[in-house]
Amino acid sequence: MNTDVLVIGGSAAGLVAAMSAKSNHPEKKVTLVRKEEKVMIPCGIPYIFGTIGTSDKNILPDGGLEKLGVEIRIDEIASVDAQKKVATTVGGEEISYEKLIFATGSQPVIPKWLKGADQKNVFTVLKNKNYLDELHAQLQGLKKIVLVGAGFIGVEVADELNKKGYDVTIVEILPRILGLAFDDEFAAAMNEKLIERGVKVRTGIGIKEVLGDGTVSGVLFDNGEKMDADAVVLSLGYKPNVELAQKAGAEINSAGFIVTDQYKRTTLADCFAAGDCSEKRDFLTGKISRVMLASTSCAEARVAGLNLYSLSTICTFRGTIGIYSTCIGELACGVAGLNEATAKTEGFEVVTGSFTGVDTHPGCLDCTQKQTVKLIVSKGNGVILGGETLGGRSVGELTNVIGIAIQNSMTINDLLVAQIGTHPLLTASPAGYPLIKAAEIVAKALK
Repeated sequence: MNTDVLVIGGSAAGLVAAMSAKSNHPEKKVTLVRKEEKVMIPCGIPYIFGTIGTSDKNILPDGGLEKLGVEIRIDEIASVDAQKKVATTVGGEEISYEKLIFATGSQPVIPKWLKGADQKNVFTVLKNKNYLDELHAQLQGLKKIVLVGAGFIGVEVADELNKKGYDVTIVEILPRILGLAFDDEFAAAMNEKLIERGVKVRTGIGIKEVLGDGTVSGVLFDNGEKMDADAVVLSLGYKPNVELAQKAGAEINSAGFIVTDQYKRTTLADCFAAGDCSEKRDFLTGKISRVMLASTSCAEARVAGLNLYSLSTICTFRGTIGIYSTCIGELACGVAGLNEATAKTEGFEVVTGSFTGVDTHPGCLDCTQKQTVKLIVSKGNGVILGGETLGGRSVGELTNVIGIAIQNSMTINDLLVAQIGTHPLLTASPAGYPLIKAAEIVAKALK
């Protein structure tokens, strides 16, 4: 079989890479090869356990691919010969290509030192529909669930399982949930909200062993304490799937990602990489980043798709900002760029400012919720390095605005004169807009 552009992988990065390749090069034949018949929406996976209720309602649609004329093949690529430009499927079929995009994603980490992790009723949050359906089914009839790891996915899964009536305990070695992403005051608020909703939270403690005799019976903490459990869900991060690219000769960096440049080109001729499998560098520090986000994957995929046949100096990937948000009940929080603790650890001299207001005006409206914004700014030049938000669900888009400010190297002065549109039901008051009020506080401190 012959194709012009071969995309390997069908999740967020693969989907967008194939669509971008076909949109920007409509005369080219674009083929996407993926192992799964149906692909999950990555960010929606925690919600299939509660709010959505089924994986069938959390599927990435193929309509956009089909409308553009992208050929979808349900198969698995076993090897790539980068010199001959031929990929071979597990069944032995050869697919020749002009350009190739690795979008092979990532998989959950299961620490080798964790004894008992191979027992029945030990699960991970794998981005695979069949696996998740089986997980969902096996949880039926069980009661006590221990969830290990309180990052975004762990917290969201814990909250969703709690909503369905399970007795959920989340275990985190850091002092608070979401402690890597947020400064203490924001992490503490989310920690308190999760407990308020009924999830048992154990922080500052690690898990040493999964107990049981073939089937989970409990966990052993690193302080010697034991806890009964019917199931254990491990949410300890993800590692990039790079084996296929590595065997083809692509360079892999020290963190285990496929090395790419700002155009998402790998070290193999005419081969690109995007998404969780590809190298990222922090937008502000230039250091190798381990951020794995669907939004970042899609941005990288667009860059790869646009630069396949000729480089565009205005469409490059200059580094990942790291823009996260999550929601526990009606309390949402978000972060873009560096939080205060990380900025200081990296050596930045910073000034911060926080303001709490409301997301409507006047604040007496029934739908009104609090809205807190914290800005982290370089003391030397006023450039915005990061920001955090806390409040109602409106803070999700406000976090994105902060991300755009960071990406465009905006300063506090730029925010002070920013023109915004406001509406009583939709936004805070123009006279008390939390983002700009936080900027005013920082501006005073800088003086």
